[in-house]
Order: sequence, then structure tokens, then C-alpha cells
Amino acid sequence: MSKIAVLVSGGGSNMQQLIKNGIKLDCIIADRKCGAEKIAKENNIDFFQFERKGISDKVFELLEKRKIDLVVLAGFLSILDGKILQKYKNKIINIHPSLLPKYGGFGMHGMRVHQEVFKNSEKESGCTVHYVNEEVDAGAIIEQERVNISSAKSAEEIQKMVLEKEWILLPRVVKKLIEK
Repeated sequence: MSKIAVLVSGGGSNMQQLIKNGIKLDCIIADRKCGAEKIAKENNIDFFQFERKGISDKVFELLEKRKIDLVVLAGFLSILDGKILQKYKNKIINIHPSLLPKYGGFGMHGMRVHQEVFKNSEKESGCTVHYVNEEVDAGAIIEQERVNISSAKSAEEIQKMVLEKEWILLPRVVKKLIEK
């Protein structure tokens, strides 16, 4: 059985979808005080919170101690670097709210992505699960879900449409990876 750690910064809705889909999480790690802590407590999952400064090393030590097999970034806003990326190569995945490589990279997360998509009058958006490497949002793409956003009247509407697809895509990809 795979031991999974989820890294979060916000409300934890993607993490909650993993739980709802029967994916057992070993622990949840946050880089700030956030709503995901409540979900962790409600589901009896170990929760850890670290300061953002030096977070890669702190997370690395915890992953090693707990013998984690797969790391899922689900709305995690800190950038991982250093030895964690070498040791966990192709074992760290991220969900991103666009069809990468479009609208990816440093600073492109959450509403910023959807605002850019809306500003550029895109007719299609979506979400991507990819492997994490040294470059922000540039790791190999595992799978994507497309969303027709031609009827969207705002960035908030796009966010809602894309998030619904994220809730389907992330559990599906995690299940495939742990069954390998």
C-alpha cells in the first residue's frame, strides 16, 4: 500500500476529493495556517504545519521519517527545491488550474491563472496534473482535463468550472499512480 502525503496552502478541497474517493492519506503538510487542518482533524489524518522559510528541507525530513511513496501538491503555494526533488523524482505531483504549458510558471496560481485566461478571451481552459521538477510547472504532464469556458462571464466562473474538473482529475491520477 502506498503512503501518500498531501501538501496544501488553502482550504483543501482537492485534498478532500482524494479522501472522498477512498484514497488513504498518511499525512497532510501545510505551509501556513489554513482550512485543510480542519479536514485533517475530521478525518483523523496527521497534520503538520511548517514555516515557508526552509520548507523543502523540513518536508524532506518528514517524508523520509514517514517513508512516504507519493507526494501530492494540492494547492500548495511554496516552491520545493533541493534534495527533495532528487530523492522524490517522479514521486511528487501537482495539480495546476490551466492546460499547461499555458498559464504556468512562477506566480501563476489560483485566481491569477483564471484572470489571465479570462483577460485573453480563451474559449478553453482546464487543469493539469504533472510531475514536479526544478522548474515551476514545467515537469512532465501526466494527464489533463479540458473545459469549454466560452460561456464564462468572469474569472470566478472559470475558476468554478475548472475546479470541478480538478476534483475528478486528481483522484483519478492518484489512483492510477498508486496502482502501478
